Amino acid sequence: MEFEERTIPVDGGTLGFDVGGGSTPVLLLAGQSLGPEVFLGLRSDLAAAGLRVVVVHTRGTGAGRVAPGEWSTSTFADDAVAVLDHLGLDRAHVYGFSMGGRVATVLAARHPDRVDRLVLGASGPGGAQEVPRDPEVTRSMRHTATPEGLRGLQELFFTPGWIDANPGVAQRFTPRGTPRIRRAHHAASTTHGGGELLPAISAPTLVLHGADDAMTPVANAELLARAVPGARLTVFPGARHGYLEEFRALATPATLAFLTPP
Repeated sequence: MEFEERTIPVDGGTLGFDVGGGSTPVLLLAGQSLGPEVFLGLRSDLAAAGLRVVVVHTRGTGAGRVAPGEWSTSTFADDAVAVLDHLGLDRAHVYGFSMGGRVATVLAARHPDRVDRLVLGASGPGGAQEVPRDPEVTRSMRHTATPEGLRGLQELFFTPGWIDANPGVAQRFTPRGTPRIRRAHHAASTTHGGGELLPAISAPTLVLHGADDAMTPVANAELLARAVPGARLTVFPGARHGYLEEFRALATPATLAFLTPP
């Protein structure tokens, strides 16, 4: 399936996105300091099923060139709306992965008329409600400059054997952007507090999560599912943060069943 990379102007720079596939639009929002590459598998699956897939390049990643500033999840949600406007799309399904899930909750709560169905993957509510990760995990995430540190980060996403068998895919889930970009992403994610937003979400919502996710403990998925009215929860046993690739054979059908109901 062919995808076209495009850019639009934003804040004196450019914001990138990819678009391809069929007719019903679905917007994909990536995680903190992650590029659009994390969605290569999912976008292919969704496009093959007839969906029109739009992958937003979070500021500072992919084709976008925006000077880092005091960004927030609201900033990234506004970027998503700008992409929808550029494409002439009144509404779309929205799938947010990791920090992208936080961005998606802002989008769904503040722009309910733009979101058909919502998928929140490997995400959490943020703020005081967030169930924190083990401090040792946080420390390990700060030391990715060495091969050992990078391997440790990859093992937060995937099991060791899967990484060894799929090194190219695992490589996609590594930080992108300059150090300043990464700090701006980190600030946007860590200052997010979605507690008051979640009950306001009216879109049908599916929460996906790995049971063995140490980066974002699975208890956060349970919080999301309880807080968003009518939300469904699917947890993949044995999966870590990167369930969408290692458990693609389960995650993609669950996503398609939700986004394309009979």
